Amino acid sequence: MSDTARALVLDFGGVVSRTIFETQPDNERALGLAPGTLNWRGPFDPTGDALWRAMQDGEISERDYYYTRAQETGRLVGEDWTGLPQFLQRIRGADPQTAIRPEAIAAIAAVRNAGAKLAILSNELDLFYGPDFRGKLPFLADIDLIVDATYTGILKPDPRAYAFVTDGLTLAARDCVFVDDQIKNVRGAQSACFHTIHFDVTRPAESYRAALKHFGL
Repeated sequence: MSDTARALVLDFGGVVSRTIFETQPDNERALGLAPGTLNWRGPFDPTGDALWRAMQDGEISERDYYYTRAQETGRLVGEDWTGLPQFLQRIRGADPQTAIRPEAIAAIAAVRNAGAKLAILSNELDLFYGPDFRGKLPFLADIDLIVDATYTGILKPDPRAYAFVTDGLTLAARDCVFVDDQIKNVRGAQSACFHTIHFDVTRPAESYRAALKHFGL
């Protein structure tokens, strides 16, 4: 392990878990929708997803994007969903482990075996997934610290969000490698002096390899 990499700090949605865009066929089957009904693909087809482009341009928030998509999907199945939690719990609630990236599990194990610390820094972990889902994910037992803005009320890229991690791990920011799929959050971590990886959800294995290099792995 290198002298400057003592902790791996991961976003959850998109980095640890696969995006809902990647699981659209499974989502449709779980909801009883015809194939191709959920035709918005976010980063996998930004030109065909105007709402995603608006979010990337800062016109709406990330939460606004996902809540809008959840409400649209709820109407398709004849239900009134107030936000993303109902969507995620319907498509992943029974077995959320199936949505976890195998690359994430492998990276977590490698960093743990190297003697480094692990943290999750999320803007909406329990808000989106519900507090009960954590018990269905055994690998979370290997995470030293989970900072969730569901409870702190401090969203990335606010500098205070990153400070929760360094304070909780009792490490300097320069000792931490932060991984997130949203560039604004990566820039926030850079401003806080973290090492950073802008996670590419279309190339997860490549992104994890880049992160593990900081640990000499």
